[in-house]
Amino acid sequence: MSFRSFIQQAAESGDLMTIDRPVSTTYELANVAHALEGRPVLFTNVEDHPGWRVCAGPCSDRKYFSISLGVPVAGLVHHLAQALANPVPPPLVASGPCQEVVRETFDLRELPILLHLPQDAGRYIASNVVIIKDPELGRNMCYHRLLLLDDRHFAARIVERRGTDTALSKTEGDFPVAICIGVSLATHLAASMSPPPGVDELSVAHALAPTPLVKCLTSDLEVPADAEIVLEGRITRRRVREGPFMDLTETMDFVREQPVVEIDLVTHRRDPIYHALLPGGLEHKLLMGMPREPTIWAEVNKVTRCTGVAITPGGASWLHAVVQIDKQGPDDGRLAIEAAFRGHSSLKHVWVVDTDIDIYDPAAVEWAMATRFQADQDLVILENQPGSSLDPSGIHTPGQKSRTAKMGLDCTIPWGADRSKYEKGQYGPINLDDYLPGR
Repeated sequence: MSFRSFIQQAAESGDLMTIDRPVSTTYELANVAHALEGRPVLFTNVEDHPGWRVCAGPCSDRKYFSISLGVPVAGLVHHLAQALANPVPPPLVASGPCQEVVRETFDLRELPILLHLPQDAGRYIASNVVIIKDPELGRNMCYHRLLLLDDRHFAARIVERRGTDTALSKTEGDFPVAICIGVSLATHLAASMSPPPGVDELSVAHALAPTPLVKCLTSDLEVPADAEIVLEGRITRRRVREGPFMDLTETMDFVREQPVVEIDLVTHRRDPIYHALLPGGLEHKLLMGMPREPTIWAEVNKVTRCTGVAITPGGASWLHAVVQIDKQGPDDGRLAIEAAFRGHSSLKHVWVVDTDIDIYDPAAVEWAMATRFQADQDLVILENQPGSSLDPSGIHTPGQKSRTAKMGLDCTIPWGADRSKYEKGQYGPINLDDYLPGR
């Protein structure tokens, strides 16, 4: 389901909120979208950007991924894990909606790029997926936030030792890149997954939902044919200061020297819809966290029977997870903790619970911890571990992997214990209409 098709379906289901009054891209649109977080919002009247609409929030709730992929919410982690394990190469089509309009003459400032916060270095695109080709490993898709510099240039935050940075180290001169805005939810998930090197994320996207590709007009790159906007260009060797910008943890990321991207061509659909993703918001969190759930699920399943994984928003959808297991032996809780950290190296704290605990309900997880956890027996602490650069409390040394302490909590029922001692009592069902008629 394309980005545009999802918006239409959200309108038909009543989930879409539409704002018709004029809204400015300078703080106002971001503030309105933030106030309505959790719902897709379509802005139809964007000041100083005639002909453009802006949608925020399409990825702000698990149910929207469920709708887009045609999979129940509880089945999302299994669907993601299957796609990751069994990528399907997408077809290449002769033409696509993303090239309905081709603009060789353009000014990037005509795009409705938001100024989100007063602390930001400038106007940023945060919703884009970037497609490159590694000379050895092939096609790669990822995220790079883009700071608007002028009519043809961005500064791109490229994380060290990841796909794009590794590919750049193997080449000289300018490096072709395709920047896609307004892509399907399947494409967003695949771009966030970080599969092993050499695994094509666009093939993972096609395994999640049909994702036909079309060839770029200025380079040997392929992009989703139904994207709303594609910016074709090059990563140059020139570097400028990039940041500050609010990151996943809702704290301000610091300033770095980062590469400049020069745009050569803009293509887009007729009546284009720009996707505005709020930094630190629910979309940012879900797109970062959900794709780590299948990798945790896969690792935990190597040591015990894993029945669910949830990266939690309270942990910035990056640093905390709840893992649900069907225990097969006395050490499964501890084994699941160790496996979860292998499945997501940035994970800082993990709770392991039984199958009767709702992993999406923080109160249920806390109840399991309160009634089934003993700190002197069930707590796992790992010192000086590889951690996340997003954790402001970690140890961050330039040029080195961030370090942190990690904690796992085994909140499962002790093996061999009388389970009835640990289970909740259940009241019987009642039809209140029998007691309160007309309520």
